[in-house]
Amino acid sequence: MRLARALKEKIYDVRLRDKLISEGKLKKEDVEKLLKELPDESENLRYTGKDPRQN
Repeated sequence: MRLARALKEKIYDVRLRDKLISEGKLKKEDVEKLLKELPDESENLRYTGKDPRQN
């Protein structure tokens, strides 16, 4: 069961998502629906004090 769930979630991976949409294997509407259903995790945000954009 865990493998089936992992494979299902993998299609929404950023690295694969756009490719699958362009091939018609995934609908953009399905991606948008999933993103809207994700819980708000902003309360778990933690700042480290270091800006990742700076080297």
